Amino acid sequence: MIDHTGLEISDPTKSRAFYDAALAPLGYAMLMEIPKEHTGGRVVLGYGVAPKPDFWIAEGTPNTPRIHLAFRADDRDAVDAFYRAALAAGGKDNGPPGPRPHYHAHYYGAFVLDPDGHNIEAVCHNPV
Repeated sequence: MIDHTGLEISDPTKSRAFYDAALAPLGYAMLMEIPKEHTGGRVVLGYGVAPKPDFWIAEGTPNTPRIHLAFRADDRDAVDAFYRAALAAGGKDNGPPGPRPHYHAHYYGAFVLDPDGHNIEAVCHNPV
């Protein structure tokens, strides 16, 4: 079982604006900022569903190759809302919301590139 994960980002201001907006429809919020005296001066932000962050972004050189992360959505409307919010916050389309039956019969997902080109997905596995 995965406890938490994260990625490196180049511009904390742009990335925070993107993730604040894109993850809100999924119930995620920025829950923790690690004090810079503990991070070597880097911005490190933890996102999740309260009370525990499970997705971290850290200022640095973006991972190469870029990372793909998928966030679970409760329903298809949340996937659609994620996609709209992510694009409005500066993300780039990497696959609009829709069924992906080649993964499985009920797979419904949307893909957006974050400001550093990481492939961020919202996915719902429910039949409707």
